[in-house]
Amino acid sequence: MKEYQLQILLSVIILVALAGIKLFLQHFTNRILTSLQLASERKRIISKIINFFIIVLAIVLLTGVWGVDSQRLIIFITSSLTILGVAFVAQWSILSNITSSLILFFNHPIRIGGPIKILDKDYPLEGIVENISMFFLYIKTADGKLVSIPNTVLLQKIIALDPTYTKKTKE
Repeated sequence: MKEYQLQILLSVIILVALAGIKLFLQHFTNRILTSLQLASERKRIISKIINFFIIVLAIVLLTGVWGVDSQRLIIFITSSLTILGVAFVAQWSILSNITSSLILFFNHPIRIGGPIKILDKDYPLEGIVENISMFFLYIKTADGKLVSIPNTVLLQKIIALDPTYTKKTKE
């Protein structure tokens, strides 16, 4: 068997194996997320994260099969990760909004359809959480307006999840 035929065969095996792993992980996470009764938007975000890591793994494995110089590949990957790290730290960058959405998703009790009150001195806001996307949180106010707040800004605000919170503390 010629070398390029072996590389093609290994590439097909890798792609089929990763497709199987992807299907297994999606089925597994769907069962867990359904049992936790999470919103469909959160399921979509987790699915995107799984797809991203499988694509990265496929690229790494295929570059190894096709003989890309490993030292150059490591330099490229570390340079890319360094650039991404700097971008994640940047306060107003698009990537910081994505990072903030992951923080909101995993570590904050905000729920789609749940009440929220942002305790801001200049621009107080109260309503129902309509959607949490990768960049914005959408709130529907009592007068029917849809307000979007960048996720990075939302992480800097004081939030009351129960809009009657301030009324209860005054009583």
